[in-house]
Amino acid sequence: MLLVAAAAAVLSPASRAADPAESSSRADRPEAPAAVVVRPGDSLWSLAERHRPDRDPVVVVDEIRRLNGMDGYLVYVGQRLLVPTDR
Repeated sequence: MLLVAAAAAVLSPASRAADPAESSSRADRPEAPAAVVVRPGDSLWSLAERHRPDRDPVVVVDEIRRLNGMDGYLVYVGQRLLVPTDR
């Protein structure tokens, strides 16, 4: 009987919410990437600078390429791309 009560306490939603490893705040979680449409004159570099001016563009370009499964660096007018968000 004691074993059943202990198992119920471990598996209950209230006990899981109290677990500090699982109760991260919204600020700790990365936001979903934003979708943008490439405009005339855009490059991966300009998109990186426009959408994440607080970060190194080299890192952001790599992240944009990863998010979109890109092998190269070319973008085309009208192309939809996922870009990392700043919050």
